[in-house]
Amino acid sequence: MSISSRFAVGIHILTLIEINKNGVSTSEFLADSVNTNPALIRKIIGMLGNAGLVKTRPGIAGVELEKNLSDITLLDVYKAVNVVQDNELFSIHENPNPDCLVGRNIQDTIVQQFSLAQGALEKALENVTLEDIVRDIIKIDKLNNNMLSN
Repeated sequence: MSISSRFAVGIHILTLIEINKNGVSTSEFLADSVNTNPALIRKIIGMLGNAGLVKTRPGIAGVELEKNLSDITLLDVYKAVNVVQDNELFSIHENPNPDCLVGRNIQDTIVQQFSLAQGALEKALENVTLEDIVRDIIKIDKLNNNMLSN
């Protein structure tokens, strides 16, 4: 099982809003870039808005960033789109055999390791900002001799 694609789509949306800051970032525009349905984009924008990362205005097309790029981390996006609940990145199988040495001890043994692994992942995400992502996209685009075309 992989982490929900909402995480990658959330990063995509926020990055494109910044790249397109002089234009209007409608759900249709964003959906075209993500290559998905505008309804999905609106759902994720709602999640990002609830987390204080973007703002929309009733009756006005488009979405804008609520914070500076340097103030939005990948951990913020990860949490905003409900990828996983706290300490639930890894699932543990239910009902192992209590009559087995491994079965009766496996859950208590691996839950601590899983918690450490999730903490390490979240720490890594906390150290990357949207500013880093935008900078890397621009750098890669220039290396490929493109001029940030959508």
